[in-house]
Amino acid sequence: MSIRDWPEGERPREKLLALGVEALSDAELLAIFLRVGVAGRSAVDLARDLLASFGGLRPLLEADQARFCAERGIGTATFVQLQATLELSRRHLASQLERDHALTSPTLVRAYLAAKLRHLGHEEFAVLFLDSQHRVIRYESLFRGTLDSASVYPREVARRALALGAGAVIFAHNHPSGVAEPSDADRRITERLREALALFEIRVLDHFVVGDGEVVSFAERGWL
Repeated sequence: MSIRDWPEGERPREKLLALGVEALSDAELLAIFLRVGVAGRSAVDLARDLLASFGGLRPLLEADQARFCAERGIGTATFVQLQATLELSRRHLASQLERDHALTSPTLVRAYLAAKLRHLGHEEFAVLFLDSQHRVIRYESLFRGTLDSASVYPREVARRALALGAGAVIFAHNHPSGVAEPSDADRRITERLREALALFEIRVLDHFVVGDGEVVSFAERGWL
């Protein structure tokens, strides 16, 4: 049966308009994105099959082009549309942060940093540079690879902070293993950076470690 033949209250688009986007399942949301199904399967059927094949929504959203396009019913055009949609979401979060003060929007900061770092297959160390009023100046990824005291350079972080006129910073890096618990090396790096930036009266407000389903805050742990 085509979705057009479903009762109106069960059609994803009509359901969204009547009840709001939160009322839809992952499969229903994905079906709206896909728009059409394939022979013998509606868009909702295709969406459910894709979620089952990938093991959930997140693995589907983070799949590379080869893996994504290997599935029947989706191809390069769908992959490109999806990547554009994901980037629009990240930019929307960034624009919200630019309007707010970072310290008054901790949930938004977490969501933005997770969106930027959680899907990466390698470790990446990034800095959210803030002005003296804790408004966002810029987000920059500065280091990547295996992060330890030898690969994260306080001088480079200080140089960028001074060049941007930052009065405070928030650090963030991801753990590709999915475990967000900070390591001893993470704590040592943070302390070295904090001491270096203090020489220029630049405050370190927090350091977030992004894992699979969790984001750990150094400030909340009382480590800063």
